[in-house]
Amino acid sequence: MPDEPKTLDPAAPPAETTARPAGTTATTAPSGAPATAGDSPAPGPARRRLLGLVAVGLVLAALNLRPAITSLGALLEEVSEGLHMSGSVAGVLTSVPPLCFAVFGITAPRLARRFGPAAVVCAGMAAIFTGLVLRPFATGTAAFLAASALALMGIAVSNVLMPVIVKRYFPGRVGSMTGLYSMALALGTSVAAAATVPMTDVLGGDWRLGLGVWAALAALAVLPWLPLLRDRDGDTAPPTAAAPEAAPRNAQTAPRVPAPRITRSRTAWALGVFFGLQATGAYITMGWMPQVFRDAGVPAATAGVLLAVTMVMGVPLAFVIPRLATRMRNQGPIVVALGLCGLTGYTGLLLAPAAGAWVWAVLLGVSNCSFPLALTMIGMRSRTGAGVVRLSAFAQSVGYLISIPGPLLVGVLYQHSGGWGLPVALMGGLMVPQMIVGTLAGRDRTVEDEC
Repeated sequence: MPDEPKTLDPAAPPAETTARPAGTTATTAPSGAPATAGDSPAPGPARRRLLGLVAVGLVLAALNLRPAITSLGALLEEVSEGLHMSGSVAGVLTSVPPLCFAVFGITAPRLARRFGPAAVVCAGMAAIFTGLVLRPFATGTAAFLAASALALMGIAVSNVLMPVIVKRYFPGRVGSMTGLYSMALALGTSVAAAATVPMTDVLGGDWRLGLGVWAALAALAVLPWLPLLRDRDGDTAPPTAAAPEAAPRNAQTAPRVPAPRITRSRTAWALGVFFGLQATGAYITMGWMPQVFRDAGVPAATAGVLLAVTMVMGVPLAFVIPRLATRMRNQGPIVVALGLCGLTGYTGLLLAPAAGAWVWAVLLGVSNCSFPLALTMIGMRSRTGAGVVRLSAFAQSVGYLISIPGPLLVGVLYQHSGGWGLPVALMGGLMVPQMIVGTLAGRDRTVEDEC
């Protein structure tokens, strides 16, 4: 099937009933009858430039959605010593990102309806920049947490609205554009994790400079969104080059469909739980996998490289998996394949962590690509733009709430059991429900049908 979700409707507010469906060539004639495909001209040079600007904005925004977190993880020991944090406070700090994603992400639909998604993403990039600029100047834990929360707030709303921007401006290329920004997100994650410490050393060993340097990337990400603040037509229906056959059969009435009550949808709940379980695995991997290898006798430097290998696996696969997912009516087989990779990787960590370290790192990196798959399914499980906005906010907020206790629970089990047997068994055990709910979320249906 084509590289797109089944239906294509912009995330326009329900009151705007005369907008032309995004990415279609069928329009509504004044009489209410659907017009012919020839009535809608191909996008002109101005629109093509606009779409190019949106694509650049998506890539730069995605590059900034994780450095605020992974750069801090790389320098957590230095930050803790510099701000005189206790071990418990430093541990809580690692759980702040998913908490902020859940709390602030739920506000994205309301903000998008009022100001437009592009304006909210622009504000999100500005918040990331401001938080990263202020964080190095913090003289105490409270100020550091406040600056971090500001950056995470910008990340949270941008997280939710990335699928919405893709659905709105590129309805005929959901898979490829989701893969593009997912690949950029994975690249930003791995580069920040690997480069922060070397850059800090080059800058004289000051952790404040090592963290603050990432504000420059955030400032760059604000720029392409500024011209889009004037693109108010994008809030109703930007014309795109989607194929004529992509238009929904009821295109003349699609904008009139009210936004669904997401909490009534079983698919929305399945997608939220799937998102939460894959996020749990990702945060556990980022936070604890190097320690698992080190305790098994792997040198510290090698353990860091193994984590980098796991993160880098997401760069190419984040582009391939969404494109593959949009060509399938049911994404369940992909969910199961990724889950089995994770289950095998955790089993290897349990039985032979050092002997097969490189294999387990690769398998867990493949398993972590459930994240771009979840983002792709968000765009496919709703046939209206308003539904995508609400589904994205719901699935990500529920998911990040679910993911909060995972890293903390692993730490508690490790401390009280004196080894990695129970924690790794827990990690592997979570892959089973992840495959179950992911298969349910991957069924060929939309939340509007269920609501």
